[in-house]
Amino acid sequence: MAKGHRSQIKRERNAQKDTRPSAKLSYARVSVQKACFVLDAIRGKDVQTALGILAYSPRYASSLIEKLLKSAIANAENNNGMRAEDLYIEECYANKGPTMKRIRPRAQGRAYRIEKRMSHITIVLNER
Repeated sequence: MAKGHRSQIKRERNAQKDTRPSAKLSYARVSVQKACFVLDAIRGKDVQTALGILAYSPRYASSLIEKLLKSAIANAENNNGMRAEDLYIEECYANKGPTMKRIRPRAQGRAYRIEKRMSHITIVLNER
C-alpha cells in the first residue's frame, strides 16, 4: 500500500513534474538516425535560428521537426507565459518507436523483410 491519501500522492507527483515547455511527436514515420541528423543541427540554438535552419534543410525530417518546434513555442507562450524571443532549444531527442514489417518478394520464391521504422521525437525549450 502507498503511504498517504490519494490526493496527497498526486500533489507530490505533480510537484516533481518538469515545468519546461515541450512538445512530443509520437509515431513519426522517419527513422531515429535520420531524425537525429536534423536534431543535432538545432540543439542548443535559439528558436529563430532553429526555424531558419529547418526551413532550408532538404531532409524530410526537418518539415516534421519544424512543425513540432512551432508547437513547442506555442506551448511556451500560451501555457507558461514565456516570450518567443527568449526561448532556446534545451533538449531535443528521438527515441525508437515500433517497426512495421513488410515482405519483398525475391528470386526463387524467397522473401526479404523490409523494416519501416518509426520514432518518437521530443523537443524541450527553456528561457535564456
